[in-house]
Amino acid sequence: MTDPRDEAERIRRAELVLKLRSRGVRDMRLLRAIETIPRSLFVRREHLAVAYADRALPIDCGQTIESPSHIATVTEALGAEEGHVVLEVGCGAGYQTALLSRLAARVIALDRFRGLLKAAEARLQRLGGAENVTFVLADGLQGHAAAAPFDRILISGAVGAPPSALLNQLKPGGVMLAAVGQGRSRRLTRFMKGADGALDETMLGFVSVAPMTPGVAAAL
Repeated sequence: MTDPRDEAERIRRAELVLKLRSRGVRDMRLLRAIETIPRSLFVRREHLAVAYADRALPIDCGQTIESPSHIATVTEALGAEEGHVVLEVGCGAGYQTALLSRLAARVIALDRFRGLLKAAEARLQRLGGAENVTFVLADGLQGHAAAAPFDRILISGAVGAPPSALLNQLKPGGVMLAAVGQGRSRRLTRFMKGADGALDETMLGFVSVAPMTPGVAAAL
């Protein structure tokens, strides 16, 4: 007999997919991942009732899990494909990490908070099927040279300018996505690295996300 709670969860995820499609998300692999990964697993208990609402929610260490529409838009724009190695800078609760794990061959997920990394890793282990994810405690703005170069790099927070360390770790032909600029509204920008190392920039829109913080947190 089907547990009514499981059925309600399935319906909420299906409704989220329909909303995202109505907002222009078209990547079917991404939509399938969103429909099969419970966002409710990545939010605090007190926020379970609004886990699928299109809003950002607070998580531990003073961080945020961004709204479903923001995460879907950014993930689609990144264009991770089968066979790609992806560097995620700032994994937070691990929801976007889980989505990327369904789209790419390998994901290196960085965060400056040990507590967030451990919790995110535990969530993905609970989900199963994320053996292709490696969690690393690191200063995300310095990337992870040991696993470079990367086909795709996603910077979850805002930066004043594209970090040179991360651009150096991007493959020729690779793509880095970042919210760039100053102030509350930042330019969501796709950087494509040419064979000669030159960058082609495409501004995709404006987003409001918290700025990246350099270094590794001494606590938490």
